[in-house]
Amino acid sequence: MRKRVSEALPLVPFLTVVVIFLVVPTVTVIVSALFVDGAFSLARIEALFSEAALTALGRSVLLSGTTALIGAVLGAVLAWLIVSSPASSMVRRAVMSMCSVLAQFGGVALAFAFLATVGLNGVLTLWVQQAFGWNLAGSGWLYSVGGLVLVYTYFQIPLMVIVFVPALEGLRDAWREAAVSLGASTWQYWREVGAPLLAPAFLASALLLFANAFAAYATAAALVSQGSPIVPLLIRSALTSEVVLGQSGFAYALALEMIVVVAAVMAAYNVLLRRTARWLR
Repeated sequence: MRKRVSEALPLVPFLTVVVIFLVVPTVTVIVSALFVDGAFSLARIEALFSEAALTALGRSVLLSGTTALIGAVLGAVLAWLIVSSPASSMVRRAVMSMCSVLAQFGGVALAFAFLATVGLNGVLTLWVQQAFGWNLAGSGWLYSVGGLVLVYTYFQIPLMVIVFVPALEGLRDAWREAAVSLGASTWQYWREVGAPLLAPAFLASALLLFANAFAAYATAAALVSQGSPIVPLLIRSALTSEVVLGQSGFAYALALEMIVVVAAVMAAYNVLLRRTARWLR
């Protein structure tokens, strides 16, 4: 018994952080969304079926799905190019280090970078307008869902590289050699062996990108100052609106909706990850 306690002691700080910053907020959101004045009620949940809530959810799913798909495909190609180079290659190590940095480069800093580059008065926007007479910023597309797709893809691609490279590195040369010895071409090897083995890892990585984009807030909040096109911004509007007061209950319901969506996505991610782990051992 003492041995088990001593082995568990190093986990106490981690469990404390998890309880304070994950369990307590989650329980608070669930209770606040389902109980009104101490009594169980579905009134706040029913508000999720309003036009504004459904529109925001649809846009969030579209934004997350689009950036997850683009990031997964482009990130997988880049990961394959990285793995194709020698492990000791300086370029490979530099690209992996850069991806590690860019995957965490988000929030207000990323929004400002795009505003300064392709915003209404961005450096690239002004240069293109002076050189070619074309307004790159257009009608302010950067401040809409279309602009968020571009900005989110910026950190989705390097994140895909980080999570997908281990799967590509797990493909053993012996499998390719065995396929070639049996007369398989390169296309047949990837179609019959490589792609089926990588499919669970690819789908799991895409789901992780979806959850990452669905829960992102700071970047969208810095870019979109007016309106609430996605769920996180609708939560902000419900909490800070000076026009319609008393919307904190609606914000709790929206937060619960996000928890359910992200939990479902991460559950599917774990299932696919277990399938991938079978042949990565």
